[in-house]
Amino acid sequence: MGKTGRPDESRAMGWTSLRQPSATFLFLDTLFEESLRFASYYGDHMVLQKSPERAVVWGYGPEGEQVNVTLWGPEGPQSTPPPVTVTQGIWKVTLDPVKPGGPYSVMAATNNVTVTLSDVLFGDVWLCGGQSNMCFQTYKVFNSEEELNLTAQYPNVRVFMAGEHLNEQELSDLAKVGQQWAVASRESVEQFSGLCWIYGRLMYATLKHPIGLVQSCWGGTIVEAWSSPRALHQCGLDHDMPENKNRSSVLWNAMIHPFLKMTLKGAIWYQGESNSFVNTEVYNCSFPAMIDDWRSSFHEGSGGQTAIDFPFGFLSTSIAMFPGYKSYSMANIRWHQTANTGFAPNPRMNATFMAVAMDLGDDTSPYHPIHPRDKYTVAYRLSLGARAVAYGEKGVHFLGPYPKAITSNDNALSVNITYDQAITVVGTSGEGFEICCADVEAPCSSYSPWIPVPVVDRSSTSLQVSTAECPSTRKAAALRYAWKDLPCDYKDCLVYSAAGNLPAPPFTIQL
Repeated sequence: MGKTGRPDESRAMGWTSLRQPSATFLFLDTLFEESLRFASYYGDHMVLQKSPERAVVWGYGPEGEQVNVTLWGPEGPQSTPPPVTVTQGIWKVTLDPVKPGGPYSVMAATNNVTVTLSDVLFGDVWLCGGQSNMCFQTYKVFNSEEELNLTAQYPNVRVFMAGEHLNEQELSDLAKVGQQWAVASRESVEQFSGLCWIYGRLMYATLKHPIGLVQSCWGGTIVEAWSSPRALHQCGLDHDMPENKNRSSVLWNAMIHPFLKMTLKGAIWYQGESNSFVNTEVYNCSFPAMIDDWRSSFHEGSGGQTAIDFPFGFLSTSIAMFPGYKSYSMANIRWHQTANTGFAPNPRMNATFMAVAMDLGDDTSPYHPIHPRDKYTVAYRLSLGARAVAYGEKGVHFLGPYPKAITSNDNALSVNITYDQAITVVGTSGEGFEICCADVEAPCSSYSPWIPVPVVDRSSTSLQVSTAECPSTRKAAALRYAWKDLPCDYKDCLVYSAAGNLPAPPFTIQL
């Protein structure tokens, strides 16, 4: 980031050139409070949001000074918004809409100081958030050498990492930067989120315009830490958690709130494992509430430039906590991730898209089975949802089969399941369907007795499962599918789409 101005300040900070530093710890609100500079997450090689949205650029300066911002492109000045006045130490400018491409320079100037962002591209900016499976570095994924070698083919994909930090109050800017904006390369991507990187390169391969990826994640964290007090209050979660990084709102304050002025295209999210044993039964409220609050907050913070319903993609959590671990905690959280509907988008969660990952277990992962190494498949499934939901691409099949009708046939001692699309029956491992048998009319729960049942007939769009396993004094009261933390071996669950690439998500229903 080029800088010209008072050289005494440069020497005082130990600079060897007149360029703004990019250390790991930087840009506290009090740092250089009288100097002109950009906010922490603006830097050389960055991506700003393309048209039709308008990118927001902001930073700090001497109180009362006039700041002129100019966008320079290959053909000279492209945009010069009206000057703005530094108020309470901050200036902010909304640029005119810019078509995808570049490179551009963004210059901010007062009467005697100019700071410059160089090699700036305009494209789509995606925020990648969550816990350890989002943070899981590219050098750890399956085929990591191939992924790292591919970076040279994607100079228009750029990456940025927020540093891990928590705070009790909402911050206006990042207190810690993990990695400044960088062109995709082995060096910049190997420690970057594998999922976020692969998703970004897949989106670039489809869209053919620049993609900016902003990583903000922290392993072992719960949704409450990433949610504002407003969102938590909607779900009655006003109490606090004892562990530092999981205290209510501390990561929202330090790692999400600072980005609110930035114009985004959308967000992807991989989290839920830690909530499989913390406030699990409230996740069907807390997760949708967090999405709603992020959307309204980014919309307001960007002056209306980030869409009020920006697309939000998420991963249905993958696997059991330990090999052979038998419980329903992960199955329950998968259901709650969809606001208890089983699919996304749904009436409670508009403009969302989901990638199912329950068939991607990795019991031999050297990083613990909770961290499956196949990040390509989940990124690919997620990219299909983005193409359909975020970009409105027609004919993109991104949802696995889901029942559109379930009927009991007491005479035949069976249940008929009709899906919303053609299906392929694949699985030879694990368990598929289960029934709950009851002699009283009461809802079955995850912890009721459930009996595995076989598929006795099938067609291209339907399955028939047996209920003959119920004792003669009871009848089938509920049906569920893939309701295990690890329901099958790798890519070997029972039901997939006709092409065999999209697994049917789990469901549970009272009959």
